[in-house]
Amino acid sequence: MTIDTIKALCADKDNIHMTSHVSDQCRERNIKGKDIINAVFNGEIIEDYPNDYPFPSALIFGHDTHNKILHVVAGIGNNKLWIITAYYPDDGWWEDGFKTRKAAK
Repeated sequence: MTIDTIKALCADKDNIHMTSHVSDQCRERNIKGKDIINAVFNGEIIEDYPNDYPFPSALIFGHDTHNKILHVVAGIGNNKLWIITAYYPDDGWWEDGFKTRKAAK
């Protein structure tokens, strides 16, 4: 999975799918669809999950429409982009820059 493949699927909104659970999470976190799309288009893959079920997925580091760092986990399956989750990372879990997880203590 590459960021270019993810971006190509994201270019057509009909290819983007979110479960109601993810939609609810995003509403609670004040993350809008345009924030997710923006993060994907200006983002980079920082973690790859090729063995995720039901589809391979990746963690994307990007920025929302207000230039705030946003993480998006997305999978590809059946020629669709599945948004698994999106969240604003916090420094409790991430190293400075929010691209590397902190080591478990």
